[in-house]
Amino acid sequence: MKVLTTTAARIIFAVPLAVFGLMHFAFAKAMQGMVPSYIPGGIFWVYATGAALVTAAVRFIINKQIKIAGISLAVFLFIIIVTVHVPGLGDETMRQMAMSNLLKDLGLLGGSLAFAGIFERKQTA
Repeated sequence: MKVLTTTAARIIFAVPLAVFGLMHFAFAKAMQGMVPSYIPGGIFWVYATGAALVTAAVRFIINKQIKIAGISLAVFLFIIIVTVHVPGLGDETMRQMAMSNLLKDLGLLGGSLAFAGIFERKQTA
């Protein structure tokens, strides 16, 4: 049963990552405005973010390098929280969306660290 729940948890966790990543490619032009103006590169970061999310999702689904994927995803999400969501809290028109996305990404960050810890123990046991 533990193998089934761990496998299901990995895949369920990966599905939103994959969808969010693919949305970055499908709606890149619309998402370009979310890149803070003080960060050069604009749409490049939308595509890079999409690629990072899809790569992490694939790693979780195929059950390869999950410790690295989990830690990398956590660092990536922390950077997004600090550079995009926290500054968005200062904009009254964006505050609700910024808080919602901050909490979503914080939950995903926690999940990615949990998976990294679980799979670290499995690899060393």
